[in-house]
Amino acid sequence: MYEQLIERFILKAYNYSKEDQAKILRAAIFSSEKHMTQKRANGEPYLIHPLAVGEILIQLQMDRDTVCAGLLHDTLEDTDATYEQLNELFGKEVADLVEGETKFSLLKAKSKSLQEAETIRKMFFAMSKDVRVIIIKLADKLHNMRTLQHLQPDRAREIADECLDIYAPLADRLGISWLKDELEDLSLKMLKPDTFQLIQDYLLSKKGEQTAYLNRVEKTIYRACGEEKMGNITVTSRAKHAYSVYMKMKKRRKEIDEIYDILGVRILCNTVTECYALLGIIHRLWPPIENRFKDYIAMPKANNYQSLHTTVMALDGKLLEIQIRTREMHFTAEYGVAAHWAYKSATGSEAGKDPDLDNQQFSRIISKLKSWSNEIEQSESFMEDIKGELLKDTIYVFTPQGHIVELPSNATALDFAYQIHTEIGNHTTGAKADGSIIPLNRPLKNTQVIEILTSPNARPRITWLRYAQTTSARKKIRTWLNKNDPTLLIDKNIIAKKPVELTPTHAEIQAAAEEASKEAQHQAESGGKIIRHVSDPSRLTFRVGDEKRMMIHLAKCCNPTRGDAIVGYVSRGRGIIVHRRDCKNLKNMAEVEERQVEVEWETASPLLLKRFRVTSKMTTDLFSEIEGAIRKYKGHLIEGRLDDDEEGRLTGTFTMEVSTDDDSKKILKSLRSIPSIVTITPIS
Repeated sequence: MYEQLIERFILKAYNYSKEDQAKILRAAIFSSEKHMTQKRANGEPYLIHPLAVGEILIQLQMDRDTVCAGLLHDTLEDTDATYEQLNELFGKEVADLVEGETKFSLLKAKSKSLQEAETIRKMFFAMSKDVRVIIIKLADKLHNMRTLQHLQPDRAREIADECLDIYAPLADRLGISWLKDELEDLSLKMLKPDTFQLIQDYLLSKKGEQTAYLNRVEKTIYRACGEEKMGNITVTSRAKHAYSVYMKMKKRRKEIDEIYDILGVRILCNTVTECYALLGIIHRLWPPIENRFKDYIAMPKANNYQSLHTTVMALDGKLLEIQIRTREMHFTAEYGVAAHWAYKSATGSEAGKDPDLDNQQFSRIISKLKSWSNEIEQSESFMEDIKGELLKDTIYVFTPQGHIVELPSNATALDFAYQIHTEIGNHTTGAKADGSIIPLNRPLKNTQVIEILTSPNARPRITWLRYAQTTSARKKIRTWLNKNDPTLLIDKNIIAKKPVELTPTHAEIQAAAEEASKEAQHQAESGGKIIRHVSDPSRLTFRVGDEKRMMIHLAKCCNPTRGDAIVGYVSRGRGIIVHRRDCKNLKNMAEVEERQVEVEWETASPLLLKRFRVTSKMTTDLFSEIEGAIRKYKGHLIEGRLDDDEEGRLTGTFTMEVSTDDDSKKILKSLRSIPSIVTITPIS
C-alpha cells in the first residue's frame, strides 16, 4: 500500500552500503505493516511520520541502527510489536534504542506539566547511556514541529514553548546547529506568527539587495586571499535565521530596520594556521569592531564548536559578522555529536578527520551528559535547573594559576569558588575579576581571571542561595546552613525559620515584647532615658516537638509552586506544612495565628539583610531617627543595640532589611545627615 513512499525514502539512503540499505529497507517495510491502518492528526497515513524521522536521521548521517530505530520508534508504543520481535528481526541495539524512546513516551502523570517534566528527566537518563536516543527524539520533535499547525492552537503553543525551553537548547548543547535553528524558527512561527512573518517579509524584501552586497564581499575576500596565495578556501554568506533576528530585536529593543548585523559570512579552510592567517587578512581589509572578537578555536564551546568570530565594518560601512573555521570544524559545527557516527561510517565522510580527536571530543560530551544526569537525579527542581543551567551557554574563566573553569553563562564568583573546592566556597569573603573587586552576585564574563578572597572566619549566608546559580553550589551552601545555623531549616527549596518551643504563653510573651517596644519608643519621644536595645518581636520564632526531626512538607490542598506567596504552619508531629498564602484551608486550622512561621522560596528575590555600625553624640532619640530614615526608603529595622564608649558617646550596631543595594545606600546617606551621628560604617 505504501510502496511508493518507501521507495522514495530508501533513495535518500544512497550514501549507505548495500547491506545497510537492506536493513533500513526492512525496518521501513516493518513500520509500514505495523502502522498500516493508523492516521495522523491531519488525516495523512501515519507512516509519513516515521519515514520523515528516518530521513532526518539520514540527513544527520547517523549509523544504520539509529536510522532503523527512528523508523520503528513508535512501534512498541502504538502497535502490537514487541521488544523480542524487534530484537529478533533487527538486533539488540535497535530494540534497545526503540525501547529507550518508548519508556519516556509512555509516562503518565497527574498533570500534563508533571508528565512533561518526568519525560525530560527520563530522557536525560537515557541520553547519558546512549546519546542516540536523544538524537532520535530531536528528529521526532523536528518533524512534529513541521506539522504543528494540524493540532489545536493551545496544544500547539504548549509544544512550541517546550521546544524553545528544552529541545532547541538541547540541540545547541549537542552541537547540531542547523536543527537548533529550524526548531527555533518553527517555535517562533507558532508563538509569534505576526513577528515571524514581519521578519520573513523584511528578509525577503531585502534579498536581492543583500545577495548583491554579499557577492561583492565574497569577491573582495577571494581577491585578497588570492594575493596572499591562499586559494584553497570557500566563502559562503547568508542572512541570519528569523529567530536569531528576533532575539537581536528583543535584546536591543529595536525595530528590524535598525538591526544592522543581520548578514554573516563564513570562510572555510584546511588548517588552524590558515584560520589565523585569514583573520589577519580580514582585519587588514576592514576594521574590526571592539569587543566583538571571539576565539572558539583556542577555547572551544562545551559542544566542541570551534571557529573564529569577528565583526567588521565592511563595504559601504555595514557591520558584518565573519566566521572562520576549518572544514572539519564546520562539519562538527553543523552535526555536533552526530558527527561521531558520520566519522565512524565507512562511506567516506571520515576523510581528513582525526579519529583520536573525534573520540576525545565525543568522550567529553558523554562525560558532560552523565554529569547532567547525576545533577538532575539529586535535584528537587530539575526542570528549573535544566532550563536555567544545563541548557544555557557556558563561559570559560581562569584561575590565577591559568587553569580553565567552565561555568553556566549566568554563574557568579560563588559558583566559581564552590567548583574549585567546597571549603573555598564556605570561607569566601569576596572576589576579584581581572584584579578588581566584584560583588559576589555579579555574573562572570567569559575569559575573566577570577580570584577568590577567603577568611577562616567567613561562613555561608542565606543570601548566597540567591547569588549562586549552579545546583552544586546551592546544594553545598544549603548543606552548610542546615548543619551549622540552628535558626534555619532548609528543605524542598524552602527556607524556614526554625521554631522554638511553643507554649500556651507564647502569644502573651509576644504581646509583652510588643508592649515593651512601644513603651521604649514612647520614652524616647518624651525625652526619657536612652533606649539601649530594640528588636522586632515578629521575628521571634518557635518550635514544636523535637526540632531534629522537623521537616518541611508542601501542602497537598493548594500545591504551592515556586514563585507563589507562601506561609508555614507548624503541625505537631509533622513539622512545617507550607501553604499558599491564599489557601482556603488555612483559616480553619487550629491556632493558625500562633502556629504560622516565616518561610520563603530559596531562590526568591529576597529582602537584603544589611548591618551598619554607628557612633553618635549622646541623645535620647537616636533610635527613632534611625528607624525613620530606614522606613523612608521602605526598609525595616530588625534590631539595634547601643552602648557608651570611653569618650561619652554612643556606639552601636543595627540590622535592617531593604529591597535593593541602592535602597541601602540611600538609607546610609540619609543617616549621615542626622546631626547627632558622628560616623556610620557598613558591616559586610
